[in-house]
Amino acid sequence: MDAEIVNIVTQMLWTATKLSTPILAVSLVVGTVVGLFQAVVSVQEPTLTFVPKVAAIGVTLALTGGWMMSTMTDYVEELFAMAPELIRL
Repeated sequence: MDAEIVNIVTQMLWTATKLSTPILAVSLVVGTVVGLFQAVVSVQEPTLTFVPKVAAIGVTLALTGGWMMSTMTDYVEELFAMAPELIRL
């Protein structure tokens, strides 16, 4: 039983990592580029970093949303398939 729980938690963490990586990577790249631009131009405007990040994250979600949903659906279906084995009365 303990090995099954460890397996479920490991799969959950791996799925969360896979799903969050595209958004975090795009946010990191856009933030770095905008930060470099601000340093070169000497403009320190907070909205200048916020708006491009939100736009880039929106585009990323639009492009990878289907993949994210299918990955999460596969994980939940696998959990439901394992439920009878895990529930012992």
